[in-house]
Amino acid sequence: MKEFVQRTLNPAWYHGHGKRAPFFEGWYYKLVNAAEDKRFAIIPGVFIHKNAAESHAFIQVLDGMAGKATYHSYPTVDASKNSFDLRIGGNRFQLEQIDLDIDDEHAQIQGTLRFHNLKAWHISPLYVGYMGWFAWLPFLECYHGVLSFDHAISGTLRINGEIIDFTGGRGYIEKDWGKNFPKGYVWMQTNHFDAQDTSLTGAIAVVPMLGFKIAGFAVALWHKGKLYPFATYNGAKTSRFAVTDTTVAWTVYTARHELVVQAERADGAFLKSPERVAMITRVDETLKASAHVTLNRLDGMRKYTLFEGTGRNMGLEVIGDLRMLLK
Repeated sequence: MKEFVQRTLNPAWYHGHGKRAPFFEGWYYKLVNAAEDKRFAIIPGVFIHKNAAESHAFIQVLDGMAGKATYHSYPTVDASKNSFDLRIGGNRFQLEQIDLDIDDEHAQIQGTLRFHNLKAWHISPLYVGYMGWFAWLPFLECYHGVLSFDHAISGTLRINGEIIDFTGGRGYIEKDWGKNFPKGYVWMQTNHFDAQDTSLTGAIAVVPMLGFKIAGFAVALWHKGKLYPFATYNGAKTSRFAVTDTTVAWTVYTARHELVVQAERADGAFLKSPERVAMITRVDETLKASAHVTLNRLDGMRKYTLFEGTGRNMGLEVIGDLRMLLK
């Protein structure tokens, strides 16, 4: 019980110690250089299969500008039990630094990046970051954590012979763990607005719960040191959700605020995601989307705009059967 409480209150930590199959866990580092012409996602993780021979650690690398992704498999993962310190092969992942040494037939990537002034979702026993009080429910198929809305990057990577300097760029970190990815969902994230110290992140998904399926969501705008969360667990509602081949429109509200997102989709690359029996290539992710975002203060019948801007270099995934969400 003590271990469960510690891991729940520390979503960054590795949760896989002692887990039985099926189980997956993955961290997501988004990297954008200062010129915004190099955009990468580095995704280390682990997949535990009931057949031990199929269990493995992995690192996925998404080149957002080229629209290409590579998957690098490793036999095991070495992870601390009381901090976030993950080693996969010659690679090491921590909250404020990653050290990469990938060298196989798919790619060669070496270097060290450091992250500065991370801005995390506040965690308390009542509201555990992104998941809120849902984090304490032991039967959910998938859990999510936002580890840094926005931070500065320093350092360089050599990627397939090209030296890329990320110093002065911006980063973002999140993670997922559990038994299975949702069958249908939309995920979005951008921390490149003209107004600095601003980040949008969120997802809406078909969530299995106690034999039923519900449309669960959590989306938040971090702006100038203040967080505006909208989620199923805090009573927020969706007033509009529409998806076309080129756009995603999503409006959510609470008693005091309204968040309006109009996203423009873009081409991407396919990543592998966890199913109960295997890592399946099914996630089409782009890092070239954008979104116009408006945050309004609600006062009776009146609206006051608190923020309006367009986010660039947006990560966007539109996956699976969305019919229940579109209702």
